Amino acid sequence: MGYATESTVSRRGFLTAAALAGSAAAALGLTGCAPKLASEETQDSAGADASSYDWFGSAPEIAEEDIVETIDTEFLVIGAGTGGLFAACAAGEEGMDTVVLEKYNGGVVRDDVGGIDSRLQKEGGYTFDEQSFLLDMNRYAAGQIDLSLHKAWFEKSGETIDWYEQVLADRNVVLWHEGAEEKHETNYKHWPTGHSPAWPQDGSVNGFTVLSEYAQNTGHVEFRYNTPMVKLAVEDGKVTGAIGKSDAGYVKVNARKGTLVATGGYGANVAMLQALQPHTTSIYAQNSAQPGCDGDGIKACLWAGATFDETHSSMLFDRSCIAPDEEGGADNAAGVMFWMGSQPWLKVNLNGERFCNESGTYDFILHADSHQPGNIHISIWDSDWMTYAEQFDMHGCSRLFPFDNGAAPNITAEAVAGMNAELIEKGYIQQADTIEELAEKLGVPPETLRATVERNNENYDNQSDPDFGKEPFRLSPVRKAPFYGVRNTGKLLCTMDGVRINAKAQALREDGSVIEGLYVTGNDSGGYYSMTYPNLVTGSACGRTVTFGRMVAKNLASL
Repeated sequence: MGYATESTVSRRGFLTAAALAGSAAAALGLTGCAPKLASEETQDSAGADASSYDWFGSAPEIAEEDIVETIDTEFLVIGAGTGGLFAACAAGEEGMDTVVLEKYNGGVVRDDVGGIDSRLQKEGGYTFDEQSFLLDMNRYAAGQIDLSLHKAWFEKSGETIDWYEQVLADRNVVLWHEGAEEKHETNYKHWPTGHSPAWPQDGSVNGFTVLSEYAQNTGHVEFRYNTPMVKLAVEDGKVTGAIGKSDAGYVKVNARKGTLVATGGYGANVAMLQALQPHTTSIYAQNSAQPGCDGDGIKACLWAGATFDETHSSMLFDRSCIAPDEEGGADNAAGVMFWMGSQPWLKVNLNGERFCNESGTYDFILHADSHQPGNIHISIWDSDWMTYAEQFDMHGCSRLFPFDNGAAPNITAEAVAGMNAELIEKGYIQQADTIEELAEKLGVPPETLRATVERNNENYDNQSDPDFGKEPFRLSPVRKAPFYGVRNTGKLLCTMDGVRINAKAQALREDGSVIEGLYVTGNDSGGYYSMTYPNLVTGSACGRTVTFGRMVAKNLASL
């Protein structure tokens, strides 16, 4: 039936689904758990107890007589989000009859789309060296990735960005390239790959409305909303479509050319996260994964015989804060948005001690937090913060000032000031006239924090950080009262591990063979990241999602 069996999962430990379930269960004491059906697992698991949760479950058996409708099409897309809609649009353009199954009544399309050699980049004089890029991605992942996937994105993403720019222009929406040059010698290279739409302020147009309408207008794409996929259809090892469930009952879609899974990973399934990524759930207190990203797509692929990434990790940003008497971890889930958390302020642990270089990719300090009391850090800044934020010359979505080419930041410094004022009013950010008073409010030893601040200011004056090697332009003093501080932790955006694929986005079995008819993109797909998200490749995740989705549709249309 194409399901993972005991004989196929016992050979490579954490590489395959059942072994993952077994290993996680053993580690957490989950023996004797009764498997749940996929339809049961689509329920909100945010409050689920990992000690009684079987994340893998088993594919449900569905009798033919329970299927109330059968649809024949050429291409099936599962998920009307970022990757699914780009695929549907491309399929419709090519005249390929396509059905899109969507769990809810609409999807979400991410902004900050990464790409290489787009028209906008070429116009701005930006060039990219492929070998340097691939080496950088390999370093971030400690070699635990398939570089052919990055190579495919590097070489194909420009066309996808150009297409999106034109589609948006037809709706009077400008797509900006977030162009900025490196002006300083840095520890980590920035790749100016981001492209962001300038959506109208009234919210009348967004990525979902633009792309879903575009796909429908081709006359070849049919959307089935409120119809979550229950399982993939497998015949003789080939995926032939899927079965979804509408209000009327089960719907079977036969897809002659192929099926694309694009359901967004499992970031909203906290119990699955706790089973597979206990480290991750210890270092965030805010989960902003899109609703419905429950792992349905990944599990369906694994039931069909696909293999899973060996390491499990998530995209985490250091942009959440908690109250001054709280600690980190998903069990608290009390975090609120603290947008300027990614700025390289002085950051200390609950003992008032600095413990890392604050100028790095967003999740580096969060991983360092796991070795600190409470699994959190405290960000400290003074009343001159806006001056130093501009000096930091941040890139990507953490930038608070216009880019070199005039592109607006995601959120301006002025808007952040307003957000901070609200956090002060609500008791998250603490304000004080002395460092000692600030320490008392944050629950750290006053004398230790005073010594740490003095050392920080000394480093700023000397324009050198002999302690942890922070770049001089990322140093900032804490001298001008009032002073500010906040308990700072992680914000989860999505999971990054998934089903192993090749450079054509075809799902792979454990032995590397292709599962005919099955394609995967976005957060459901694996082999692209490991352990950390290289946020200095702005829009990397969204960019690979749309590029692979569009590529799959184009390739299948040519068959």
